[in-house]
Amino acid sequence: MYLENIVFDAHAPRELGRFWEAVVGGEQLTDEPAGYETRFAVSGGPVLDLCFQPVPEPAAGSPRLHLDVAGGGAAIERLLGLGARRSDGDGELLDPEGMPFRVVAGGESRLAAVRLESADPDRDVAFWSWLTGWVEVPGAPPALRHPSGLGPTLELVPEAGAKGATKNRRHLDLRLERGDDEVADGIAERGGRELPELWGALPWRSYVDPSGNELCLLPARS
Repeated sequence: MYLENIVFDAHAPRELGRFWEAVVGGEQLTDEPAGYETRFAVSGGPVLDLCFQPVPEPAAGSPRLHLDVAGGGAAIERLLGLGARRSDGDGELLDPEGMPFRVVAGGESRLAAVRLESADPDRDVAFWSWLTGWVEVPGAPPALRHPSGLGPTLELVPEAGAKGATKNRRHLDLRLERGDDEVADGIAERGGRELPELWGALPWRSYVDPSGNELCLLPARS
């Protein structure tokens, strides 16, 4: 299996999708009422699809999956011109739907890092390494990177507050490959669990990691 999607719940998927597409330099894949998708690809490294799905409910609580955009101070004016807004948070901007993201110096690609809040980062970095196949890189907080050594890091950061019952408005999807038959057992053995099918039968299965963060497993491609 491999990491395939970063999924955004959105009131206006097209508008939010086009914003993030411009931010990361993505390539549009889908523009339909059911959602907007853009592809962020690093030559020789990871390919991640950013998927924006229509969710009319208002955002509740603070996000637990955060994005860092490379460019430092020089990028801020460009981002404001794309539709970002300034935030009260130190070094943060807000996307068009009011969700915060950071602008950081350096970075090999426009998307510098995906930061996931964790109740136990050292525990959860092992869980996500097994799940994605990404490898741990030295430094703090614990972080993973695609085996190519290219592209954004996936960082496990201390949570700002315990995960509540509210669904996170950003989550990660993984794609199964043929032969990935024991993944559900592996998730349970490592402290995760499967979620009930609250929205009826779906072609994917929903889980949470040991800290309660949602993730989806998509079926293997035919």
